[in-house]
Amino acid sequence: MTLDGKTILITGSAKRLGLHFALTVAHAGANVILHHAHSQDEAQFAADEITRLGRKAWIIQADLGDLQQAQDLIEKAWGFSPIYGLVNNAAIFEPLKLADTTLTDWQRHLDINLTAPFLLCQSFKKFLPESEPGRIINILDWRALRPGRDHFPYTISKAALAALTKSLALVMAPQITVNGLALGAILPPSDGSDSSRLVKNIPAGRWANLDEVGQALNFLLEGPAYITGEIIHVDGGRHLV
Repeated sequence: MTLDGKTILITGSAKRLGLHFALTVAHAGANVILHHAHSQDEAQFAADEITRLGRKAWIIQADLGDLQQAQDLIEKAWGFSPIYGLVNNAAIFEPLKLADTTLTDWQRHLDINLTAPFLLCQSFKKFLPESEPGRIINILDWRALRPGRDHFPYTISKAALAALTKSLALVMAPQITVNGLALGAILPPSDGSDSSRLVKNIPAGRWANLDEVGQALNFLLEGPAYITGEIIHVDGGRHLV
Protein backbone atom coordinates (compact mmCIF):
# COMPACT_ATOMS: atom_id res chain seq x y z
CA MET A 1 0.00 0.00 0.00
CA THR A 2 1.19 3.52 -0.74
CA LEU A 3 -0.18 6.95 0.13
CA ASP A 4 0.86 8.44 -3.22
CA GLY A 5 -2.01 10.54 -4.53
CA LYS A 6 -4.35 9.65 -1.65
CA THR A 7 -6.00 12.34 0.44
CA ILE A 8 -5.91 12.30 4.24
CA LEU A 9 -8.10 14.51 6.45
CA ILE A 10 -6.49 15.27 9.81
CA THR A 11 -8.41 17.21 12.43
CA GLY A 12 -6.49 19.66 14.58
CA SER A 13 -3.61 19.64 12.11
CA ALA A 14 -2.42 23.24 12.25
CA LYS A 15 -0.23 22.88 15.34
CA ARG A 16 1.72 20.52 17.56
CA LEU A 17 1.22 16.81 16.93
CA GLY A 18 -1.44 17.36 14.27
CA LEU A 19 1.01 19.43 12.25
CA HIS A 20 3.60 16.67 12.52
CA PHE A 21 1.01 14.13 11.34
CA ALA A 22 0.18 16.33 8.35
CA LEU A 23 3.81 16.70 7.31
CA THR A 24 4.45 12.99 7.90
CA VAL A 25 1.74 11.80 5.53
CA ALA A 26 2.74 14.46 2.99
CA HIS A 27 6.32 13.13 3.03
CA ALA A 28 4.80 9.69 2.38
CA GLY A 29 3.06 10.99 -0.74
CA ALA A 30 -0.38 12.00 0.52
CA ASN A 31 -2.38 15.14 -0.14
CA VAL A 32 -3.72 16.64 3.07
CA ILE A 33 -6.91 18.36 4.16
CA LEU A 34 -5.92 20.47 7.15
CA HIS A 35 -8.56 21.19 9.77
CA HIS A 36 -8.30 23.86 12.44
CA ALA A 37 -10.64 25.65 14.80
CA HIS A 38 -8.92 28.99 15.44
CA SER A 39 -5.43 28.74 13.92
CA GLN A 40 -5.65 30.09 10.37
CA ASP A 41 -2.08 31.40 10.24
CA GLU A 42 -0.61 28.12 11.49
CA ALA A 43 -2.81 26.16 9.06
CA GLN A 44 -1.56 28.30 6.18
CA PHE A 45 2.04 27.62 7.24
CA ALA A 46 1.31 23.88 7.21
CA ALA A 47 -0.33 24.14 3.78
CA ASP A 48 2.67 26.01 2.40
CA GLU A 49 5.04 23.35 3.75
CA ILE A 50 2.98 20.56 2.20
CA THR A 51 2.83 22.37 -1.13
CA ARG A 52 6.63 22.72 -1.09
CA LEU A 53 6.80 18.93 -0.86
CA GLY A 54 4.88 18.71 -4.13
CA ARG A 55 1.60 17.65 -2.53
CA LYS A 56 -1.79 19.32 -2.44
CA ALA A 57 -3.16 20.93 0.70
CA TRP A 58 -6.52 22.40 1.58
CA ILE A 59 -7.69 24.17 4.74
CA ILE A 60 -11.02 23.87 6.52
CA GLN A 61 -12.02 25.85 9.59
CA ALA A 62 -14.57 24.29 11.92
CA ASP A 63 -15.24 24.45 15.65
CA LEU A 64 -15.77 20.83 16.64
CA GLY A 65 -17.44 22.00 19.83
CA ASP A 66 -20.29 23.04 17.55
CA LEU A 67 -21.64 19.64 16.56
CA GLN A 68 -23.36 20.97 13.45
CA GLN A 69 -19.99 22.17 12.17
CA ALA A 70 -18.52 18.78 13.00
CA GLN A 71 -21.33 17.05 11.14
CA ASP A 72 -20.73 19.19 8.03
CA LEU A 73 -16.93 18.81 7.98
CA ILE A 74 -16.65 15.64 5.88
CA GLU A 75 -19.00 16.97 3.19
CA LYS A 76 -16.94 20.16 2.95
CA ALA A 77 -13.72 18.17 2.79
CA TRP A 78 -15.10 15.89 0.09
CA GLY A 79 -15.69 19.01 -1.97
CA PHE A 80 -11.91 19.35 -2.24
CA SER A 81 -11.01 15.71 -2.85
CA PRO A 82 -12.24 12.17 -2.23
CA ILE A 83 -10.81 11.07 1.12
CA TYR A 84 -8.92 7.83 1.73
CA GLY A 85 -8.01 8.32 5.38
CA LEU A 86 -9.48 10.15 8.38
CA VAL A 87 -7.31 10.92 11.41
CA ASN A 88 -9.31 12.10 14.42
CA ASN A 89 -6.59 14.03 16.21
CA ALA A 90 -8.31 17.19 17.51
CA ALA A 91 -8.96 17.11 21.25
CA ILE A 92 -9.02 19.21 24.39
CA PHE A 93 -6.89 18.21 27.38
CA GLU A 94 -7.75 20.05 30.59
CA PRO A 95 -6.22 19.16 34.00
CA LEU A 96 -9.53 18.78 35.80
CA LYS A 97 -10.19 16.51 38.77
CA LEU A 98 -13.58 15.02 39.57
CA ALA A 99 -14.46 17.68 42.14
CA ASP A 100 -13.48 20.48 39.75
CA THR A 101 -15.40 19.20 36.71
CA THR A 102 -18.55 21.15 35.93
CA LEU A 103 -21.29 19.88 33.65
CA THR A 104 -20.06 22.37 31.05
CA ASP A 105 -16.51 20.98 31.29
CA TRP A 106 -17.82 17.43 31.01
CA GLN A 107 -19.98 18.14 27.97
CA ARG A 108 -17.24 20.12 26.21
CA HIS A 109 -14.81 17.20 26.47
CA LEU A 110 -17.43 14.72 25.29
CA ASP A 111 -18.44 16.90 22.34
CA ILE A 112 -14.94 17.52 21.01
CA ASN A 113 -13.15 14.31 22.01
CA LEU A 114 -15.93 11.78 21.38
CA THR A 115 -19.05 13.04 19.63
CA ALA A 116 -17.21 14.95 16.91
CA PRO A 117 -15.10 11.88 15.95
CA PHE A 118 -18.29 9.79 15.93
CA LEU A 119 -19.97 12.22 13.53
CA LEU A 120 -16.89 12.40 11.31
CA CYS A 121 -16.61 8.61 11.12
CA GLN A 122 -20.32 8.28 10.37
CA SER A 123 -20.10 10.85 7.56
CA PHE A 124 -16.90 9.32 6.19
CA LYS A 125 -18.69 5.97 5.83
CA LYS A 126 -21.60 7.71 4.12
CA PHE A 127 -19.50 9.52 1.52
CA LEU A 128 -16.97 6.78 0.75
CA PRO A 129 -18.08 4.82 -2.33
CA GLU A 130 -18.74 1.16 -1.57
CA SER A 131 -16.07 0.12 -4.07
CA GLU A 132 -13.34 2.15 -2.34
CA PRO A 133 -11.36 1.17 0.78
CA GLY A 134 -10.77 3.62 3.59
CA ARG A 135 -8.92 3.96 6.87
CA ILE A 136 -9.74 5.69 10.12
CA ILE A 137 -7.26 6.34 12.92
CA ASN A 138 -8.41 7.69 16.26
CA ILE A 139 -5.74 9.37 18.38
CA LEU A 140 -6.08 8.14 21.94
CA ASP A 141 -4.04 8.29 25.13
CA TRP A 142 -2.54 5.58 27.32
CA ARG A 143 -4.95 6.83 30.00
CA ALA A 144 -7.86 5.66 27.84
CA LEU A 145 -6.99 2.03 28.51
CA ARG A 146 -5.99 2.65 32.11
CA PRO A 147 -8.12 5.48 33.51
CA GLY A 148 -6.88 7.22 36.63
CA ARG A 149 -7.66 10.24 38.78
CA ASP A 150 -6.17 13.04 36.69
CA HIS A 151 -7.62 14.89 33.69
CA PHE A 152 -10.97 13.34 34.57
CA PRO A 153 -13.32 14.38 31.71
CA TYR A 154 -10.51 14.05 29.15
CA THR A 155 -9.67 10.51 30.27
CA ILE A 156 -13.28 9.35 30.24
CA SER A 157 -13.89 10.83 26.78
CA LYS A 158 -10.79 9.07 25.43
CA ALA A 159 -11.80 5.79 27.06
CA ALA A 160 -15.14 6.07 25.28
CA LEU A 161 -13.32 6.84 22.02
CA ALA A 162 -11.32 3.62 22.47
CA ALA A 163 -14.59 1.69 22.77
CA LEU A 164 -15.96 3.51 19.72
CA THR A 165 -12.84 2.53 17.78
CA LYS A 166 -13.43 -1.17 18.38
CA SER A 167 -17.16 -0.97 17.71
CA LEU A 168 -16.66 0.91 14.44
CA ALA A 169 -14.06 -1.65 13.34
CA LEU A 170 -16.84 -4.24 13.45
CA VAL A 171 -19.49 -2.04 11.86
CA MET A 172 -17.30 -0.73 9.04
CA ALA A 173 -15.53 -3.96 8.10
CA PRO A 174 -14.43 -5.01 5.58
CA GLN A 175 -14.42 -1.73 3.67
CA ILE A 176 -12.87 0.56 6.29
CA THR A 177 -10.24 -0.30 8.86
CA VAL A 178 -10.56 1.52 12.19
CA ASN A 179 -7.61 1.60 14.58
CA GLY A 180 -6.22 3.77 17.34
CA LEU A 181 -2.91 5.15 18.53
CA ALA A 182 -2.68 5.47 22.32
CA LEU A 183 0.05 8.00 22.95
CA GLY A 184 2.18 8.75 25.98
CA ALA A 185 4.88 11.37 26.54
CA ILE A 186 5.10 12.82 23.05
CA LEU A 187 5.10 16.62 23.50
CA PRO A 188 5.21 18.72 26.69
CA PRO A 189 1.68 19.75 27.81
CA SER A 190 0.36 22.83 26.00
CA ASP A 191 -0.98 24.19 29.30
CA GLY A 192 2.58 24.63 30.60
CA SER A 193 2.15 22.20 33.50
CA ASP A 194 5.24 20.52 34.95
CA SER A 195 6.30 17.53 32.85
CA SER A 196 9.75 16.84 34.34
CA ARG A 197 8.53 13.87 36.42
CA LEU A 198 6.80 12.08 33.54
CA VAL A 199 9.90 10.22 32.33
CA LYS A 200 10.34 8.56 35.74
CA ASN A 201 7.18 6.53 35.09
CA ILE A 202 8.12 5.46 31.55
CA PRO A 203 9.90 2.09 31.18
CA ALA A 204 11.65 3.37 28.03
CA GLY A 205 13.12 6.14 30.17
CA ARG A 206 12.62 8.95 27.67
CA TRP A 207 10.22 11.09 25.69
CA ALA A 208 9.13 9.81 22.30
CA ASN A 209 10.83 10.85 19.12
CA LEU A 210 8.20 12.50 16.93
CA ASP A 211 9.35 10.36 14.02
CA GLU A 212 8.37 7.25 15.99
CA VAL A 213 4.81 8.53 16.28
CA GLY A 214 4.74 9.38 12.58
CA GLN A 215 5.97 5.90 11.69
CA ALA A 216 3.13 4.37 13.70
CA LEU A 217 0.60 6.59 11.94
CA ASN A 218 1.93 5.68 8.51
CA PHE A 219 1.89 1.99 9.43
CA LEU A 220 -1.84 2.13 10.11
CA LEU A 221 -2.48 4.13 6.94
CA GLU A 222 -0.22 2.10 4.63
CA GLY A 223 0.08 -1.28 6.36
CA PRO A 224 -1.98 -4.47 6.16
CA ALA A 225 -5.73 -4.01 5.71
CA TYR A 226 -6.11 -7.16 7.82
CA ILE A 227 -5.40 -5.06 10.92
CA THR A 228 -8.52 -3.45 12.33
CA GLY A 229 -9.89 -2.77 15.80
CA GLU A 230 -6.38 -2.48 17.21
CA ILE A 231 -5.11 0.13 19.63
CA ILE A 232 -1.35 0.48 19.41
CA HIS A 233 0.39 2.05 22.39
CA VAL A 234 3.16 4.47 21.50
CA ASP A 235 4.03 5.35 25.08
CA GLY A 236 7.34 3.68 25.92
CA GLY A 237 5.46 1.14 28.06
CA ARG A 238 3.77 3.75 30.28
CA HIS A 239 0.46 1.89 30.30
CA LEU A 240 2.17 -1.12 31.92
CA VAL A 241 3.27 0.70 35.06
